[in-house]
This record gives sequence, C-alpha cells and structure tokens, in this order.
Amino acid sequence: MSDNLHVVCTQCGGVNRIPQERLGQNPKCGKCKQPLFQGTPADVDDAMLQKQIQRSDIPLVVDFWAPWCGPCKMMAPAFAQATVQLEPRTRMLKLNTEQHQQFAGQLGIRSIPTMIVFRNGQEVDRMSGALDARGIASWVSQKL
Repeated sequence: MSDNLHVVCTQCGGVNRIPQERLGQNPKCGKCKQPLFQGTPADVDDAMLQKQIQRSDIPLVVDFWAPWCGPCKMMAPAFAQATVQLEPRTRMLKLNTEQHQQFAGQLGIRSIPTMIVFRNGQEVDRMSGALDARGIASWVSQKL
C-alpha cells in the first residue's frame, strides 16, 4: 500500500490525497480538475497560505515580496526557474506583502524578499535577500 500525501490545490483550496509515487505524474485536483502543479509559483493570499501550511504534506517554499521592491523583481524569474527544478517535491508559493501586511507581520517578515521553508506546519528556515535560481534550489534542497 502506498503512502498518500495531502496536496492542497492553489486554485480552489481542495485537499487532495495523492500517492507519493504519483506526485510526478501531473496529478489533478479532484475538486476543480486543474493540475496541482502548474510549473510556476502560485500567487496566494493569506488564507490560502494558512491552509497550505496547515494541510499540505509536501514542503512549502514561500517568497514574500512586494511590487515596489527592486530585488524582489530581480529574483522573481529565478524563483520561477527554481520552481521547475523543485516541484513537485515542494510547493512554490508567492505572497504579496503589500496586500497582506498584517499576515506578513505575524510571520515576522522584516525585509523583502524573504523566503521561508515550511514543513509539517512548521517553519524550517528563512532566507532574506535575493538569490539566483541555483542558489534558491541549493538552499531549499539543504532544508529538505
């Protein structure tokens, strides 16, 4: 019998049980039928991020950014490139701190860009400052 992992759909918030060996086979959400992994980082709001942290069995990497932030803009393509390398072993998410200031404050985000790795509902590590795709992938791989 295989181990099922809970994967939260970023489109509808549905929680899906996916056999671990099927993660790389482009699984679709049972609720909205969209692919669970899009190959790009998913923009989320605070409610979706909370649900991802609480219910997802796969590690999450969250990029906390703002539209006025120059280093955030420079890192965005690198984060997207790292997503291709890291998904579906991890879920790559982006939260706009300008739109969700209170939640970012609750998480102690003091500078941007900041990336946080969450696993099993807990923060594993965080990194502030822009990295290139190789740096992001390397940092995340060390935390898994």
